[in-house]
Amino acid sequence: MSLSPVLRRHALLLSAVSLLSACDGAPSAQDSALVIEGKTMGTFYRVSLAGVDKNREAALRGQIEAQLKEDDHQLSTYKDDSVLSRFNQYQGNAPQPISAGMADAIVTSMRIGTLTDGAMDITVGPLVNLWGFGPDKQPVKTPTPEQIAAARERTGLQHLKVIEQSDGQYLQKDLPGMYVDLSTVGEGYATDHLARLVEGNGISNYLVSVGGAVVSRGHNARGKPWQVAIQKPTDKETAVQAIVDLQGMGISTSGSYRNYYELNGKRLSHIIDPATGKPITHKLVSATVIAPTALEADGWDTGLMVLGTQKALALAEQQHLAVYLITRDGDSFKSHMTPQFKAYLKDPE
Repeated sequence: MSLSPVLRRHALLLSAVSLLSACDGAPSAQDSALVIEGKTMGTFYRVSLAGVDKNREAALRGQIEAQLKEDDHQLSTYKDDSVLSRFNQYQGNAPQPISAGMADAIVTSMRIGTLTDGAMDITVGPLVNLWGFGPDKQPVKTPTPEQIAAARERTGLQHLKVIEQSDGQYLQKDLPGMYVDLSTVGEGYATDHLARLVEGNGISNYLVSVGGAVVSRGHNARGKPWQVAIQKPTDKETAVQAIVDLQGMGISTSGSYRNYYELNGKRLSHIIDPATGKPITHKLVSATVIAPTALEADGWDTGLMVLGTQKALALAEQQHLAVYLITRDGDSFKSHMTPQFKAYLKDPE
């Protein structure tokens, strides 16, 4: 969910997400798989391919990194010359050309934003920047109510429109100071692109991930379904909360426990509630969503994190979503899941 050209304050590298893209729960099981990995968008990417000759690695790596470079060029808010940054810098209201992929990401985000009653809001960029989780520096003191109110006046999905024309897609805003931030869906967006790239190369057994967004198809090198571990929301990288078999779906996790900083003795999460203009403070610390695409999963997990446990569960059940939530209960954690998610658990409780 990061689109930074650097490893964003270490916290996003460790990640606001909690997915460990382990192929099948044990590193030794990847002995026969071709693994291509590296850094992108302020996080890591990993492509695990079963039954693929190592002689193809160089060509595949080149394609993978070219695709990720193009995705970053489209969505980055850290690069002044990216398509999204140029849109944010533009102070007029004429429709601006965007790619079909970006249009899809924005339409998906806006649909989820509507369904979450604005909890998922890609126009929240002014608030993200105000609190120091965007390209701007971390504030030295807590933003004032006046600063928060001023930033909120530059947000709102109703001020953004995707236009489909015969010659392509366009994005339009009616607030000159609007700042769109697609970091909440960036990892899912890139993961889906990698999955399509891999399939375009005739590869049907793979697991690909960018940050905490994952897509898998087929089987791993041992002929078994790929599995993904959902990490416990702690500082221990290997603490596993649950293991799922994706069954060809996409998965993404958003969490409040890793990407944060402390200001005036308070821990501030990177997840901003558009309704208050402030970082969330409730006990929900992790939301995992399984959906047909990583993009959709990546959009839902952020909206659910903003809503908090009870509202998130109610909405997930209403929308028939496969959702797994972790809440903090003192020094321990409690999990909640929808019936749809239980079907993906390796060992359902």
